[in-house]
Amino acid sequence: MRQRLNDALEVIKPIGWLILGLGLGALLVASVTLWRELAVLGCACLALLVLALPFLVGRTSVSVDLRLQPERVAAGESVAAGVIVVNRASSRLVPTTLEVPVGSAIHRYGISSLAPSATHEESFTIRTERRGVIPVGPAMTRRGDPVGIFSRDVVWTPVREVLVRPHLVPMESLGAGLLRDLEGVSTDAVSQSDLAFHALREYVPGDDLRHIHWRSSAKVMASTGESSLLVRQYLDTRRSHATIVVDDRLSAWADPEDFETAMAVAASIAVRAVLDEFDVSFVCGASASSGSDGHLALDAVCRAETGERGLVESGRQASMLAPDTSLAFFVSGSEAPFTDLLRSAAAFPPEVRRFAIVVDPAGNSRVTETGGLPVLHLAAKEDLGGLLRWSVR
Repeated sequence: MRQRLNDALEVIKPIGWLILGLGLGALLVASVTLWRELAVLGCACLALLVLALPFLVGRTSVSVDLRLQPERVAAGESVAAGVIVVNRASSRLVPTTLEVPVGSAIHRYGISSLAPSATHEESFTIRTERRGVIPVGPAMTRRGDPVGIFSRDVVWTPVREVLVRPHLVPMESLGAGLLRDLEGVSTDAVSQSDLAFHALREYVPGDDLRHIHWRSSAKVMASTGESSLLVRQYLDTRRSHATIVVDDRLSAWADPEDFETAMAVAASIAVRAVLDEFDVSFVCGASASSGSDGHLALDAVCRAETGERGLVESGRQASMLAPDTSLAFFVSGSEAPFTDLLRSAAAFPPEVRRFAIVVDPAGNSRVTETGGLPVLHLAAKEDLGGLLRWSVR
């Protein structure tokens, strides 16, 4: 009962409450002061409310399909969007209004009277300028009077998102010079079948005959005169894993645009790592992702915002999120204390290859090393590839 009452009250829009209050107030004052003009005003307001009620009669039975192509774009590109409305009722659709919120704007379209099963289609373009997430929808129909006193709003689609990625910087393979183990990083666990050859041992019943090292077996039998077979023994390997940690504190960046540069750097490293068949993890404040799907990291980059967590806490989170990290990047601004980079890097074990990247447009692009941590001072994001090549010489 209470829900029905709330639904009924939601039909009355702010201008409707204003007219209702004005009408009742005018009639109340007129009854006391006998002011005829106020009585006329009150009656006119109430009459307007009564005349607006018939516009709510009937139901809107439609299906709405909101389409976005593509849903992931680079900043500056456009998204082709469209809305298809189909009348599912057995009678004609009363003319109504369709609203589709796009970011902070609202697209409004008038839907004319549609015959049963008839279709109405609207197309529009979503332009992107900066990295981020643009919410699209929900698409809703509004049936009401022309004045806007009453309106029955029905939501037909969920909120969709357009993920706007930063511009990427071309980079060489992370495996060229950065990692020597393109097939994976060896561990201490012995395996009977893997990629990293470890040693030979004597054959025991049940061993896979495919792993017999015939040449070594022949040499042993020739030298000892005994029948002895040797089989290969391997070390387990793990897939290379690149982790990117970005400082989310606004105070770490001399200019907000430096944070956007850091996002472009993170996205470029993530894409390059995926192309090199690395697993990729990304952490920036509340935005985090991990896995082999490159879309996960790039989507997290799109959603990343400034906050208060900081580089040190994000580094600790990244070490727990990706304990198998083999290559780690820590990105911060020129205003951040260098100790934060060192403390964040210290969250990872010594065998992890670590790089600090400091975005500093006011300085010169160069590579230094402090406390055993290579530091890439980045004046422009286009210098990223060259600095990485230089840092591994």
